[in-house]
Amino acid sequence: MKNIIMGFMLLILLVACGSRLEETNMPDTLLKITEIPTPTSSNATSVSMDVIKTPTVTTLNPLPADPQRIDFKAEDGVNLVGQYYPAEINPAPLVVLMHWAGGDKNDWVMVGMTDWLTNRNNFRGGGLNSPVKIYLEPYSFPKMPENLSFGVFIFDFRGYGESDGADSSLQEGWVLDARAAFENAGNLPGVDPMQVVGIGASIGSDAVADACGEGCLGALSISPGSYLNINYKEAVTELTQSGKQAWCIAAMDDQESAPTCEGAQGYAERVIIYPNGGHGMMLFKPSLNLEPPIGQVILDFLVDAFEPSN
Repeated sequence: MKNIIMGFMLLILLVACGSRLEETNMPDTLLKITEIPTPTSSNATSVSMDVIKTPTVTTLNPLPADPQRIDFKAEDGVNLVGQYYPAEINPAPLVVLMHWAGGDKNDWVMVGMTDWLTNRNNFRGGGLNSPVKIYLEPYSFPKMPENLSFGVFIFDFRGYGESDGADSSLQEGWVLDARAAFENAGNLPGVDPMQVVGIGASIGSDAVADACGEGCLGALSISPGSYLNINYKEAVTELTQSGKQAWCIAAMDDQESAPTCEGAQGYAERVIIYPNGGHGMMLFKPSLNLEPPIGQVILDFLVDAFEPSN
């Protein structure tokens, strides 16, 4: 009975997202719909270098680069599985990545984001099995400043990958999973627990905003849609009123996420809406040539979120 209920819920989500996964004709040149002033690459480098030179606790020897399996539980007892990629510094700011519906934690590895963020020259992208592998080619991220390195924590929501399923509502359960991920991420070895942010796609983009609590400095949402039964604008408003960063990215041809991001204007710190590009992880397709590149937007978000207060 549990598998039938969970399968039914997943089918509803995938059907809802399915229309957005259809290919669209991309123009040769893409223009931003929403003009957002973003820091230049040179500014990002100088600010980011300052961030990592001023950790909140004594600097220790860096941890080995090999990813570590992390088993943890949500508040309702569901067993979850994640992977931790240590940074090249210790303690380090940490980025928690949350996947989209139909994927799993390895989607971030496939596009190369885990290795780009850790900046340890250990590329592991591509070659992994995925039900949406066509959209998960290695992405060309901007050059990371030489001395900048983030720890990265990825995990499977309940019902995906290596994590267990659930007996209750998936939407409510995914919020519990996201909260547990943030709480456990702050306790990982080599992590500065007061320097954590979340980046997510689709259901993960709502989850990072809904669950960004103590120690979390901000959330970048790629294609949110209030999918977890929590109003995205209200979640973003709570973040910004707490002095945290909240950024939203969507494509105009994403019929649910574009209005969600537009509705957060004036509440989110940054809103960027591309004319085309599809939903969630589709925005990492190298052939899109988005402007500004989504990788640069992510780097700019990290700079703003981790910039020390004056």
